[in-house]
Amino acid sequence: MINIPSPLQTLALPLFLPADRIDRFDKAVASTADAVILDLEDAVSPSARAGARDGLRALASRIATAPVPVILRINAVGTSDHADDLAIARDLPLAGIMLAKAESADDVANVASACGREIVSLIETARGLAAARAIATRSARLAFGSLDFAVDLGCSHDRDMLAPARTELVMASRLAGIAAPLDGVTTAIDDAALIEDDARYASRMGFGGKLLIHPAQIAPAAAGLSPDASEVAWARRIIAAAVESAAGSGALSVAGTMVDAPVFRRAERIIGRHDAIGK
Repeated sequence: MINIPSPLQTLALPLFLPADRIDRFDKAVASTADAVILDLEDAVSPSARAGARDGLRALASRIATAPVPVILRINAVGTSDHADDLAIARDLPLAGIMLAKAESADDVANVASACGREIVSLIETARGLAAARAIATRSARLAFGSLDFAVDLGCSHDRDMLAPARTELVMASRLAGIAAPLDGVTTAIDDAALIEDDARYASRMGFGGKLLIHPAQIAPAAAGLSPDASEVAWARRIIAAAVESAAGSGALSVAGTMVDAPVFRRAERIIGRHDAIGK
């Protein structure tokens, strides 16, 4: 039997779309993002959420035929909107649910059971990070809500302060055997260099993708997540040498450098990432 990964495990460039701006839906799904996240949480004011849910019901047939997976971000467990969000999540033909401010494995399991969908758990608080390894065991994917996380901790939103949290999410995902997590958003829309650099940093930290807030961010984020030309060339030399020597497990020498199984697996991952994102 062929094991086909779910869309939530393979996405790398998901694009947020406010759930009260469904007039932009066709443009969003036609972009080069590999998923669209309809957002019922922070992107929609509390007073507009009921109307947004009504609009989503009218969008159901277009969600079903969208060319990319469509995910719904719902409000956190314990909020006044959560139950109504679950109800609409059950009714829509979604690829998955993103749970805002996930803080316990039981909450994630309950949401999955209630709506019959796989969950992307958004880690945005100290409690969520403390429970990340347990949460990962009930999730299809973890994602980092870095902006809210910095607010929750009262720390600055910079790489040095958030590096331990990022490392923990990568560890939690690996230990649970799920795909590498999705990094948080870059708030700059027009600064392509910053978006690319943030994505490259996330990739170096072990993240498998990045959350996006505007179509203009897709191309620079893809460039940052993709291996550069020198990495791809190196990986191809390693794989070619291993194939030629019928290796891949024992050690061999390539251009004066020892190549053993871990190096070979790294080369394979670089090519896999290039094939998935770089093209």
